[in-house]
Amino acid sequence: MRQSEVMSRTDPGPVVSSAHLADGSFPQISEFEYGLTLANNAFQRWMMRAMAASGHPDMSALEVQVMHSVYHRGRAKTLADLCLGLGIEDTHTVNYAIKKLAKAGLVREGRQGKEKTVTATEAGAAACDRYRDIREALLLRAVHELGFEPEQISRLSTLLRLMSGQYDQAARAATTY
Repeated sequence: MRQSEVMSRTDPGPVVSSAHLADGSFPQISEFEYGLTLANNAFQRWMMRAMAASGHPDMSALEVQVMHSVYHRGRAKTLADLCLGLGIEDTHTVNYAIKKLAKAGLVREGRQGKEKTVTATEAGAAACDRYRDIREALLLRAVHELGFEPEQISRLSTLLRLMSGQYDQAARAATTY
């Protein structure tokens, strides 16, 4: 058996979801994308289940994100603020989430001049605080046990934000391709 045959059996190459995408000039990006896909799906499951444990079992991941964004820093937010902060182009999905949260009594709609605003109600604030407590107990304690340094997580966060900019730029380019 040739060395290359042995190597291909023992070294399957990068862990990717689509080998044809890893055939390009930067296969590590395919590894990144697979990790991002798994992390995104796990994060969405986590958000929904943590909010369910907080007493709100019928919220989608987007609704959880919108709820936390509305509660962020205790200031009223506009639809544009929320979409920009979450990096969402489809304003109707955020608007629908706001309507569902308002119907559930978690946010209150108001006005600031001509613009519609959204703030967290006491019930919304309590849901976010309960989520935070559950997050601390179930997620953050486990992450601490992994031994990550806070600086490592900050570097990873910076990389993710930088890569999101690259994907946004590529998406804009793709519309004219």
